[in-house]
Amino acid sequence: MAEFDIVIIGGGPGGYVAAIRAAQLGMSVAVVESRDRLGGTCLNVGCIPSKALLQSSHLFAEAGHEFAAHGIKTTGLAVDLKTMLARKDTVVEQLTSGVGFLFKKNKITHVKGTGTIPKSGEVLVTPNDGGKKQTLTTPRIIIATGSEVTPLPGIKIDEKRIVSSAGGLSLSKVPKHLVVIGGGFIGLELGSVWMRLGAQVTVVEFLDHITPSMDGEVAKHLMRSLKKQGMKFKMSSKVTGAKANKTGVALTIEGAAGGKSETLKADVVLVSVGRIPYTKGLGLDALGVTMDKRGIVQVDHTYSTNVPGIYAIGDCIPGPMLAHKASEDGVACVEMMAGHHAEVDYNTVPGVAYTWPEAASVGATEQALKADGVEYTVGKFPFTANARAKSNGFTEGFVKILADKSTDRVLGVHILGAEAGTLIHEAVLAMEFGGSAEDIARTCHAHPTLAEAMKEAALDVAGHAIHF
Repeated sequence: MAEFDIVIIGGGPGGYVAAIRAAQLGMSVAVVESRDRLGGTCLNVGCIPSKALLQSSHLFAEAGHEFAAHGIKTTGLAVDLKTMLARKDTVVEQLTSGVGFLFKKNKITHVKGTGTIPKSGEVLVTPNDGGKKQTLTTPRIIIATGSEVTPLPGIKIDEKRIVSSAGGLSLSKVPKHLVVIGGGFIGLELGSVWMRLGAQVTVVEFLDHITPSMDGEVAKHLMRSLKKQGMKFKMSSKVTGAKANKTGVALTIEGAAGGKSETLKADVVLVSVGRIPYTKGLGLDALGVTMDKRGIVQVDHTYSTNVPGIYAIGDCIPGPMLAHKASEDGVACVEMMAGHHAEVDYNTVPGVAYTWPEAASVGATEQALKADGVEYTVGKFPFTANARAKSNGFTEGFVKILADKSTDRVLGVHILGAEAGTLIHEAVLAMEFGGSAEDIARTCHAHPTLAEAMKEAALDVAGHAIHF
């Protein structure tokens, strides 16, 4: 048996960040990870490879459609998909290797294999090669196993014709027609990649709107923008069956409320209807760990489960299923173990859709505020009136700030536009400090920058926007 202060099951953004912080606090740490490479879904088959492809495909689309307006002529533009995918793989390799280096630097033990919890205080590791099992003893076990693709009844993923988000990152050729089942962030991002590279993309969504967690106005404008780029949508629709053969897939689709069915043919189908916690096979049921019907582990403010010595973070517990949220959970969890005060406010966890234009948000949406009966004021500013956006040629979108009507405290900020994922962090910081719209409005912003749109939207909360 090997003994550690903490054993973490899962080496993703929650697990590996928790491990590093725990080591910094003087604890001996082991991380059990079934993948050969650390980094979890995010670094290996999620956030990082998808962003690499989004960047590559964006440059290709920009060269084909935007360069001419700048007086830049291009001829013979073509996609070398093999090189593009190889670049993506190189980025993944560099970052996952970087996590391995950090483990060595912080003297963290990486145990390769699948972890189960036979009883509190022990983690049994089964090596991937079927070798001898190993038992790790510890007073603290952190479950950081993340999430997996939500299955869709009647649809069998083969990662060839019918693919998950992981398979959607490594298609051998650009499909003529890609059908994306699900209008969430992941589906729209991967759909954008292949659309830019030449595929016809159709999104089938059960609801009557895309990105259900997003502010309604932003979602509406994002969908309009994606339509202009060529993406097609079949809303209020559900897929009831799929038949794959050597040349493609035939999908059976009908209205969300039922009705006449139709057949939609595609070369490749991407199933992207959400994610569910990956908690099966850990032995949690036998231990009596409290979970809900979806397998989400229930924890208190210290990330403790109802079983002493067992904790959980990230996608396996309530809250947004985002890599950065998992990392914050991990840091807070181990800091509290070390006697520090720590807290993660899920209301200030930003979310970003890395489409083009990007969409980013933090805090409450208008829908949520209306549902809760909160009185609020709206301030908006379009990028068409922003000097830097004009100079760059990317004027689509706007910044929208929602502030409490009586106190002016910022309740939510929503951005559609270039660099929205970067711009949102000013709003995150303002909300973390309990800031008001006036605080943002009176903060000097450099000119000319896209960030000035944030200042102008804050000014508009009081009706004082200068440049619009």
